[in-house]
Amino acid sequence: MVATATLALLAWLLPDFRIESPSGDSPTQIAVTAAVGAGAFGVLSALVWPLLVRALLLVPALVLGALVFFLNGSLLLVALRFTPDGRGEVTPATAVVIAAVMSAASSATSTALAVRDDAAYGRRLARLAGRRRRRAGEPPLPTTPGTVFLQLDGVGHDVMRDALTSSPPAMPTLAGWLGSTHRLTPWRTDWSSQTGASQLAILHGSNHDVPAFRWFEKETGQVMVCNRPSSAAELERRAVARTGCPGLLAADGASRGNLFSGGAEQSALVMSVAARRDKFSRSRSGYFAYFSDPANAVRTAWSFVAEVGREIMESTAARLRRDRPRIKRGGLYPLLRAFATVVERDVAVAAVVGDMLAGRTAVYADLVAYDEVAHHSGPDSRDARKVLSRLDRSVRLIADAARYAPRPYRIVLLSDHGQSPGETFEGAYGITLRELVRTACGLAETARQARRRAAGGAEARAAARTALRRPERGRRAPEEAECGGPPEQPVVLASGNLGLVTFPGIEGRATLEEIEQRSPGLVDVLARHPGIGFVLVRSAERGPLVLGPEGSEHELATGRIKGDDPLAPFGEGAAAAVLRADGYAHTADLMVNSACDPATGAVHAFEEQAGSHGGLGGPQSRPFVLHPVELPAPDVPLVGAEAVHQVLHGWLAAERPRQAAVPARATDTVPAAAPQ
Repeated sequence: MVATATLALLAWLLPDFRIESPSGDSPTQIAVTAAVGAGAFGVLSALVWPLLVRALLLVPALVLGALVFFLNGSLLLVALRFTPDGRGEVTPATAVVIAAVMSAASSATSTALAVRDDAAYGRRLARLAGRRRRRAGEPPLPTTPGTVFLQLDGVGHDVMRDALTSSPPAMPTLAGWLGSTHRLTPWRTDWSSQTGASQLAILHGSNHDVPAFRWFEKETGQVMVCNRPSSAAELERRAVARTGCPGLLAADGASRGNLFSGGAEQSALVMSVAARRDKFSRSRSGYFAYFSDPANAVRTAWSFVAEVGREIMESTAARLRRDRPRIKRGGLYPLLRAFATVVERDVAVAAVVGDMLAGRTAVYADLVAYDEVAHHSGPDSRDARKVLSRLDRSVRLIADAARYAPRPYRIVLLSDHGQSPGETFEGAYGITLRELVRTACGLAETARQARRRAAGGAEARAAARTALRRPERGRRAPEEAECGGPPEQPVVLASGNLGLVTFPGIEGRATLEEIEQRSPGLVDVLARHPGIGFVLVRSAERGPLVLGPEGSEHELATGRIKGDDPLAPFGEGAAAAVLRADGYAHTADLMVNSACDPATGAVHAFEEQAGSHGGLGGPQSRPFVLHPVELPAPDVPLVGAEAVHQVLHGWLAAERPRQAAVPARATDTVPAAAPQ
């Protein structure tokens, strides 16, 4: 009825669209024509649209999102041919507009009906899930609870606690859970407080030899970057080889929107899977499953445009308020933000709901919206707080859908790291880490190198490149490493407030003595800089050595300290975290951690980021787990992401003996209803 009325209204409003004969028709005849056209359009959308999406699996996902409007317009042109006596006439350009408006009206009506009649909505979802199981010929699902792990990327423990306990709470749904059904527990990250290291350990049980978000490997001459598909696949392979276990999700699990698969048979939007040629389209199947419903595509497209506008307004307001720190938010960033906060969120949430309706045992999904916005606006900004409210609505939708799943579900929320605020290193001192290193080495900065700065938004940028099927940037001579220079020149990389300096011309891990011989004074310049908290270097005589301001030292092997402990401002466990990283094969010759203000937790990112993570200092090292109270809380403080893996694995293993094996499902399922 709504589609019919919409079509009739558009025919009255648009001059080059009509659904009546040239001589005119009665209102009844116009209504019949509109009903036939709307009905034919609906049938074609239901029957032909999924086939079109399957035929377009090779089209990049974001291109498909735009192509949806033109394909919808084509279906409308065909549908109007079914009107009585050919009364429907429209130009192709107008058909695109009409199809978009009709899809939007249909989506809004479906949403309103679902909100007003929860029971009908639940029965519809249950019927969808029941039909899928009957078609697959699967045995009845177990009645033991399944588990959904939702990673709120970059949300620190203190940010989450404030969002739940403030008045009014920024996340009202989760605020209602806290203290009644769920318990909030902090944990401490490793030195490398970033998604690559944390999620690899959480999903695969080990993050050994992951010193940072990006690092240089001398034996291959390549830069590993955690969110590159080829690097993610290699890191996952190394972790599986080290632990001997496929991962947390190996038993009937699903991995959605993550860097790593966790051993799940069902993976969508997963970086490590995108590197496998035979499974590339499958890794992106979540996009196609979601966009196979034209109403989903229209809804997400409108939300995408609204998010771009929101970012432009918020960045303008921040500039007028003269907020500090402030970084550049122009160029492509509004599009990258909209991709991370709208497209990735909608697709991941819809996939999780589909997994629950299919009765999968364990689902792990990463929602990156907060992390992306906090990098550019700051972790405590009003922009980031608004994102938390939208994430809360996504969690509520998942929780509501769980009521209609064929088995009960427990929802566990967790984060992989927090974020620490602070002025960038360059903003505070007028020089980048690369420039500081090259100057101390007596090397001139070329104009080309001066133009190249580590850009923010790396996570969203990599995800967007994968969705667009863009090839990886070269790993042998990447723009962020300048590896194409002579081997005596150092390679300087940044991972948040953690810097890595490597000398490719020195075989193996360079010692303090070798570095002093090649670049006298470099280590002292770095250690004494007011924006640098400490430098880790391996001494041939004294072993791993932490050097800090004013000649302070901390010998990690013996625990001897000279002057003030340079690790004291970084809290309990800093020495153990640094000592563990020192044992990695690919730890850089010099590991440079920025200074930290113990009172505020502010650090200096070596990248263009208003909120950063990747090293030690401030809230970035203190994420959280929000879990149902019936799941046993850890007996000891959780230190390191590998400890979190042990807890999550224990929760899943406790249910495994009580449930029958569930065969792996051959296809991904996404419900017809999509997140708002």
